[in-house]
Amino acid sequence: MVCLGNICRSPLAEGIMKAKLDKYNLPYTVDSAGTGNWHEGETPDHRSVKIALENGVDISSQRARGFKSDDFDRFDHIYVMDKSNLSTLKERTSEASHHAKIRLIMDAKHKTGKEVPDPYYGNLNDFRDVYSMLDEICEEIALDFVEKSRKS
Repeated sequence: MVCLGNICRSPLAEGIMKAKLDKYNLPYTVDSAGTGNWHEGETPDHRSVKIALENGVDISSQRARGFKSDDFDRFDHIYVMDKSNLSTLKERTSEASHHAKIRLIMDAKHKTGKEVPDPYYGNLNDFRDVYSMLDEICEEIALDFVEKSRKS
C-alpha cells in the first residue's frame, strides 16, 4: 500500500487489508510505504488512527517508511492511492515485471482510474470518506484472494 507520505491513506489501507485477511484466515504480508520519506519513523496521522479505531482497526503501532527498490521484488501486489504515486513508482523501475505489480488500488477489481484522495489538508469527514473507500475495495481484494486460495 503506497501513498505520498505514508501517514494517512496507506496506513489505513494496510490496517484495513490486514483486518480483512485475518477475517478470512488468509496468510499474508501487508505493508505500507510512501513515495516520499520525510515522515519516516512517524506514527500515522492522528486522524487516520482515530478513524481506524472507530472501525475496530488499530494502526497506532505502524511507522512511516519510504518505498524501497527491493519492495518491487518483495511484494506480489503494489497498490497505490493515486496516479502521482503510480507514475513515481513506475519511474523508479524499468522492469516490466515490476510495472505489472503496480496499480491504483481502486482499479484492483475494475479498471476505473479512480483515485483515493489525500485527506491530509481536509477534515475528519475526509478521513472517514477515505476509510470507506478503502474498506470497500480491500474487502473486494480479500474476497479475490479467498477465491484464488480455493482454486489452489
